[in-house]
Amino acid sequence: MADDTPINDVSDTAFWVAYYRAKESERADALFRDPFAKRLVGERGKTIADSMPLTSRYTEWAVVSRTVIIDRFVQQSVADGVDAVVNLGAGLDARPYRMNLPATLEWIEVDHPTIIAHKSRVLEAERPTCKLTRVEVDLASSGQRKAFLEAAVPGAKRVLVLTEGVLPYLSPEQVAELSHDLLAQQRFACWVTEYFHPSVYRYLKLAARSSQMKNAPFRFFPDDWFGFFRGLGWRARETRYTGEIALEFKRRPPMPWWAWLLLPFMPRKVKEHALRTTGYVLFERA
Repeated sequence: MADDTPINDVSDTAFWVAYYRAKESERADALFRDPFAKRLVGERGKTIADSMPLTSRYTEWAVVSRTVIIDRFVQQSVADGVDAVVNLGAGLDARPYRMNLPATLEWIEVDHPTIIAHKSRVLEAERPTCKLTRVEVDLASSGQRKAFLEAAVPGAKRVLVLTEGVLPYLSPEQVAELSHDLLAQQRFACWVTEYFHPSVYRYLKLAARSSQMKNAPFRFFPDDWFGFFRGLGWRARETRYTGEIALEFKRRPPMPWWAWLLLPFMPRKVKEHALRTTGYVLFERA
């Protein structure tokens, strides 16, 4: 490692979250099966998770919930006529292999060269269920990003853009630039990305967490998440919250024991808010 922190750069977070998909897949009551995650993460993902025990408890719960949410968004979008998916910052995601997708669907995975090379090597013998292409792009480079988006899936009529666990590492200016690049291409019809209520920002900025994540810090903290994207030209078509998904499948959030004792006495609005502080949004062009 470059220093004593568990994460050296943003690419390491791909191994971290894929480790939780691998763990979930081994459960008897798994909410999804990702048989490729364990091979993709090797020992790196577990090493990171074990070094961040307090953060990992919540991260594991959130990763499982968000995986279910995004799977549903992909299935719904394909049913609604999406003929291509562009996964920006794809990391070690294996949806083109593990999901039942139309053979005609075009799926483009975009990430740093090291991630692309690792993934291609590990999954070399596997066959995706759709038309899969991997492209090496530094998404932080406006020139590379714009050139890629202008040329990507030119024959597609309705493209779903997926940024799972990507935007928090970008500055508001970079998110706005990405949005502008997407809107410049009419075929990019919808966009799936995360949602954080400002009330959780203080937890994301805790000193202990910030120290562990100093090589991959969160930088995107808009005062009004939906308002930020609305101002860029996107409207929320549907929002699904990690807390509500977790309760649907009886996966309780990792809270202190005393919080569960107080929960029955909390006002209904307070409980509803607690379940809706994080999630994923399906945006469409305004």
